[in-house]
Amino acid sequence: MNKRRSRVQIIFDILNSIKIKGGTIKPTHLLYKSNLSHNMMNEYLIELIGKEFVTEHLAKTGKMYSLTRKGYEYLSEYDKVQRFMDSFGLDEL
Repeated sequence: MNKRRSRVQIIFDILNSIKIKGGTIKPTHLLYKSNLSHNMMNEYLIELIGKEFVTEHLAKTGKMYSLTRKGYEYLSEYDKVQRFMDSFGLDEL
């Protein structure tokens, strides 16, 4: 059975996808790695940029998204919470 991802998990997936690509990613790669529709990805990116988890900038190859310090901190805290839940045998976030 497919379980829907929570909002927290989706944000983690977006930020972690950027981290895995070295901290900077092209929109198309992010779209595939985050497993979201184009519209949903854009909605999350607007929020993540507004909350300063991600920055958007133009490179020679086009638009790019990069993690900020705050984005890396989110990933670190998410990992702590996930390990805590795992230690008590609870489901994922």
